[in-house]
Amino acid sequence: MKVLVTGVAGFIGFHVVMALFQRGDEVIGIDNLNDYYDVSLKKSRLNQLKKYSKKNKIKFNFYKIDIANHKSIDKIFKNHSPQRVIHLAAQAGVRYSIENPRVYAESNLLGFTNILEACRYNKIEHLVYASSSSVYGASTKIPFSENDPANHPLQFYAATKRANELMAHSYSHLFNLSTTGLRFFTVYGPWGRPDMALFTFTKNILEGKPIKLFNNGIHTRDFTYIDDVVDCIIKVIVKQPSPNREWEGITSDPSTSLSPFKIYNVGSHTQVKLIDYIEELELALGKKAIKEYMPLQLGDIPNTFASLDKLRSNFDITSRTPISVGVRKFVEWYHKYY
Repeated sequence: MKVLVTGVAGFIGFHVVMALFQRGDEVIGIDNLNDYYDVSLKKSRLNQLKKYSKKNKIKFNFYKIDIANHKSIDKIFKNHSPQRVIHLAAQAGVRYSIENPRVYAESNLLGFTNILEACRYNKIEHLVYASSSSVYGASTKIPFSENDPANHPLQFYAATKRANELMAHSYSHLFNLSTTGLRFFTVYGPWGRPDMALFTFTKNILEGKPIKLFNNGIHTRDFTYIDDVVDCIIKVIVKQPSPNREWEGITSDPSTSLSPFKIYNVGSHTQVKLIDYIEELELALGKKAIKEYMPLQLGDIPNTFASLDKLRSNFDITSRTPISVGVRKFVEWYHKYY
């Protein structure tokens, strides 16, 4: 395939492009290399991709642009004529959206609009885009299922991701654009983001600094290892969604419709307490953490847990990396990189 990937210097984007390279796919990569977190880490990921593609003689064109720039986006689509698009670029961070909502509106809403328009006018076969488990918001029904409404997000970040799903459906309906949204559940692993818990915990434990355990460390997360996430993305991108001919507006399933539109959870279907996650990290590091127990933060969801019934019924999804393995692999990478 010829695949356009946005956010190629990001955590998930880097791993996805590497997987596409290993398949022999041609990649057009986009990233603005913003300074939300350490730009040198993003550049290191990008250099790894350039080295791999050059060594293995795989076509890789990279463009440093912002997806909010519609003229640049349109030009790249027109010049390269990709078949499929994996859209991972976005302003990340749940709590940062409380402080800087306008940044999210520009990247996650305007930027996504530009991607949708480019897909529409360039006859893209399939658009796969990143959503988030945070769209479930105030829902207390566990496990989170795509069958359930996701109408009460607790942060602006989550609201923009839910908006992306609705925007995608409108393009699927109006222009027959095949779209699939993937709700990622707490992705972690090597080359991860420095603003995420595993990264900051590791850094602080090694430096002998305390780590903050919000909600007193008792909230649970469906921690999902990066390789399992990438496996899902690759399997999804090659299979275009088909309309659900049995869909009815009265008893509707929000994750599908009469249009070529789908939404899937991507998680491990495992609930892990944060305190247990820390114990695995302590084992991998061989060092105990200094813990500060804190109340639940504004905008935090106490528990996440993914139903994978829909994903597994449509794809051969069997891999599920246990946190003992995933955390150890992250620590090995962290030691090597730093």
